[in-house]
Amino acid sequence: MSKDKILYEGKAKTIIKGPTKHTLIQRFKDDATAYNKKKHKIFKGKGALNNKISEYIMNYLRLERVPLSFIKRVNERDQLIKECEIIPIEFVVRNIITGSIAKKLDLKEGIKLKKPLLEYYYKEDSLDDPMISRDHVEAFSWASKSEIAKIDKLSLKINNSLSRLFKKKGLILVDFKLEFGRLKSDKTKIVLADEISPDSCRLWDIKTNQKLDKDVFRKGLGSLLTAYQEVASRLGIGH
Repeated sequence: MSKDKILYEGKAKTIIKGPTKHTLIQRFKDDATAYNKKKHKIFKGKGALNNKISEYIMNYLRLERVPLSFIKRVNERDQLIKECEIIPIEFVVRNIITGSIAKKLDLKEGIKLKKPLLEYYYKEDSLDDPMISRDHVEAFSWASKSEIAKIDKLSLKINNSLSRLFKKKGLILVDFKLEFGRLKSDKTKIVLADEISPDSCRLWDIKTNQKLDKDVFRKGLGSLLTAYQEVASRLGIGH
């Protein structure tokens, strides 16, 4: 595709003008980044793997009646998606203590939470995506009270659905981040946007707690591609 059709260049994906009105192409890159791109490396084949994993998960969530921007995977790297006005918040769901929350609050890694914890982070790389409250979201009109209520409910539904799915595959869904948007074709409709892959969620082996997500890259725990391939294999996705 010609360069002038690129609408947005992200750390792990490129957004390209779609073939029809209110559609976009989401292209998965081979880049791996951590600590807000302070750590960066290219892994050949990572984009194609994430594309297939995210496709599998989105199709599963469609069966669970979660509204999606995802339409279909069109080739090794590209997905056709519905055009959205992205809400500038990362919605994080935590089931087990690890990562930034363990560090910030001096908590022991691996403790299972009594119930899922919902957090909000303002999407702004220059500020390192600061944690915010629900009141911030409403005060700055990033989303309305009713939209946040809808997203909270959807986030917990997705957590329940994916926790069940991954458990069947011998994996623990530790935590994950979600992005939502308003459909350009109907701004009253909130849909799940972006992707769900080992780039955006922490997955541990159910027996050994072996990390099979981007923490492998963050913490230098081995081969990132091998970890992602293991997740794809557990989900029954061919390479």
